[in-house]
Amino acid sequence: MVPTVIGAWVGVSTGITRAMSPGISLMVFLGGAFAFMFGIEKTKNSAAGVPLLLAFTFFMGVMLSRLLGAVLGLANGGSLIMVAFAGTGAVFFGMAALSTVIKRDLSTLGKWLFVGAIVVFVAAIANVFIQSGPLMLTIAVLAIGIFTAFIFYDLRRVRDGEETNYITATLGIYLSLYNVFQSLLALLGIFGGEGD
Repeated sequence: MVPTVIGAWVGVSTGITRAMSPGISLMVFLGGAFAFMFGIEKTKNSAAGVPLLLAFTFFMGVMLSRLLGAVLGLANGGSLIMVAFAGTGAVFFGMAALSTVIKRDLSTLGKWLFVGAIVVFVAAIANVFIQSGPLMLTIAVLAIGIFTAFIFYDLRRVRDGEETNYITATLGIYLSLYNVFQSLLALLGIFGGEGD
């Protein structure tokens, strides 16, 4: 998480993502994210995987800075970010506790979550061009639910020994936490934001 925070700080300080149009920002985000994930997958069994994972989390922080900058522009922006951070932490610890309690076989859950994530991903890309407020709210709520379940699923796989590569496990859990935080922050900014 530290590289993400540093990346977000750099992004907010320089305004690099605000300078990009939404379409350009989307292309940079998708191109960068998929290139990093491809590289991480290729190097997950070598020492090069860790620095690549850290660089990816820095990049994701930079890409988060547009949303953070918008929320920080609100009178209560700092407190909204802290609430989103605390809420994401609560989700993580709740799912970690739940993953140790539930003993049922949940192997089929991964397929459903993957389909849900793809639907949210496609809808989010479409909404960059559609610019629908209700669709954005729906996407944020669905993303929180799906990626909360993904945290639970990934933690269970690690605990049960189904996922033994720590780089792959870290990447999966990180992406879920990132999406929960981003979606929570978007909802808080919409419903809890106070103008200057």
